[in-house]
Amino acid sequence: MKRDGRIELLRKVWLFERCSRKELALLASNTTLLQLRPGTVLAREGDIGREFFVIVSGKAEVSRNAVEIGVLGPGSFAGEMALLEREPRSATVTASEQTEVLVLTSQAFATVVDAMPSVDRKMLTVLAGRLRDLESRFLPADERLLARP
Repeated sequence: MKRDGRIELLRKVWLFERCSRKELALLASNTTLLQLRPGTVLAREGDIGREFFVIVSGKAEVSRNAVEIGVLGPGSFAGEMALLEREPRSATVTASEQTEVLVLTSQAFATVVDAMPSVDRKMLTVLAGRLRDLESRFLPADERLLARP
């Protein structure tokens, strides 16, 4: 996959939706393309996360406590929290067929942020918006008021 293809794939990831082409190009240049066989585990529930994955082609099953909770296809991604924190994975992601993924390690992401801190800030803005949306949909108004300092 060429550089422009990587940039376009990352542009479609909502986590990077506010990033400029220059920022996306830097992110793309720090990714690795991997071919995975069916049954390959990309992330294991409970393990410390160190990689972020974007599905280029193929499919991967997502399970929690050995129960399938979803299927990821082209353009879907997993492991985004590993870019921001070193915490245990919340689910297992396993390639269910021949699958190609774009991988960004937390170390490579740190290199990107050191070179271009705006990437980190834009991601936090997007995450804050998602959190605000979830809060407005799932917390009653009186609980939202109590949740704020």
